[in-house]
Amino acid sequence: MAEIQFSRGTTEPVVPDVRLTKSRTGEQGKASFYFEKPAILGNDVTEEVTGLYMIDEEGEIVTREVKAKFVNGKPEALEAIYIMNSTAEWDRFMRFMERYSEANGLGFTKAE
Repeated sequence: MAEIQFSRGTTEPVVPDVRLTKSRTGEQGKASFYFEKPAILGNDVTEEVTGLYMIDEEGEIVTREVKAKFVNGKPEALEAIYIMNSTAEWDRFMRFMERYSEANGLGFTKAE
């Protein structure tokens, strides 16, 4: 079980594009999420976006750095950034992503 939520208790069905960067020392990293037309922004949804919650059997990883992208005054996408400040945080995030990838059919492509 691995899922992403923008509002506690409401699983987001849209699978994001995720990009990872890591410092040369390996001590810090950043995950950038891009959700195109996420369900939370739908017309019939009343929940507020309160953060990005990555939930699996180990617990919860949270970031509050979530921004909406608007086109012609309408919300079209959500972008979120999760900063990892230690090797332990990076490892924990990667374990979540492995589970999330398996559950949602994501692949990993390493940059050249």
